[in-house]
Amino acid sequence: MVSVQKNNESSYLILLSPNSSLEGKYRLLFLLSITIICGGIGIIFFFLGASLILPFAGLELTILFIAFYLSFRWSSKKEKIYISEEIVKIEKGFNKADYLWKEFRTFTSFNIEKDKNKSLKLSFRSKGENVFVGDFLNDDDKVLLKDAVRDIIDELNSKSFN
Repeated sequence: MVSVQKNNESSYLILLSPNSSLEGKYRLLFLLSITIICGGIGIIFFFLGASLILPFAGLELTILFIAFYLSFRWSSKKEKIYISEEIVKIEKGFNKADYLWKEFRTFTSFNIEKDKNKSLKLSFRSKGENVFVGDFLNDDDKVLLKDAVRDIIDELNSKSFN
């Protein structure tokens, strides 16, 4: 998901996050329903004499919870791109900024490349260092990001010449 916010006349914030089909309380509701169904079936079979069903139902639920935890953690990735007349700042992380890159905008270029699968790879480059952004986005969102950054840079460049 790509979200562009205009902070003031010369400052923009672009928020990037992966698309997620389940969010908030719906995640818990889904996991609770699976737990009730699978656990209920395991308990019923346990009382009917098939005692090995219950440990395997527990194992199944454990594996399911681990898979969903990893999926939910991946979908909580966030990237923030601040672009102003003076600086470009990129923050990457899950709930807080684990990675921070900041550079003067005049020394920074925005690069668009295609990888071997014809997918866009977007990066900011300064002093020989590439910082890739939006790697987790789908192709449509990468095009939106590319267009948004291009429009922001064009607008900031036109203001600096006036």
